[in-house]
Amino acid sequence: MKLLIDNGHGIGTAGKRSPDGRLREYRYCREIAAEVVRRLKAEEYDAELLVPEDADINNNERANRANAWCDKLGTANVCLVSIHNNAAGMGDRWMTGRGWEAWTTKGQTQGDKLADCLYDAAARCLPAGTPIRTDMIDGDRDKEANYTILKRSRCAACLTENMFQDNRAEVDWLLSEEGRAAVVNLHVEGLKAYVAKYGRE
Repeated sequence: MKLLIDNGHGIGTAGKRSPDGRLREYRYCREIAAEVVRRLKAEEYDAELLVPEDADINNNERANRANAWCDKLGTANVCLVSIHNNAAGMGDRWMTGRGWEAWTTKGQTQGDKLADCLYDAAARCLPAGTPIRTDMIDGDRDKEANYTILKRSRCAACLTENMFQDNRAEVDWLLSEEGRAAVVNLHVEGLKAYVAKYGRE
């Protein structure tokens, strides 16, 4: 199975940072995504960065890149995780939003199964007491929206929001060695679980 790891936003995206500028979402998520790919490759999984560029590649192009792999390998043999940081405001002041969550497109899709694996991994890898943010309206934990990268990608696709970049305590944790390791681990473990359940033999 081809594991496509996407990283949120690009160097030119305005506002996607902590109020003090210590965390910039484009850089942080690229660092996490690169380490996720490195770890998976070290265990002989077929992982690849969807967006190696620092530029903010638009979501239609990101979906096109994922779909090119679907054309080559078959939709069932590709999955996509897009890694982001959350925010409660516009990045100009500290807020109180907390926790981790994942998003899929609306309706029941293979992305929901991918999200389940990531939610299970988040519960194991994040510190005790971390809010795991859910929406159980449709019977599963992931939140749903027709984000372009999720709606247009034909493979199983999920977007993770890894804590809040405008919560001072969460920024401190995200930038710590412990925090970085936990965010990487939850993606690695979630993807490995997904491959174990749904990957072709």
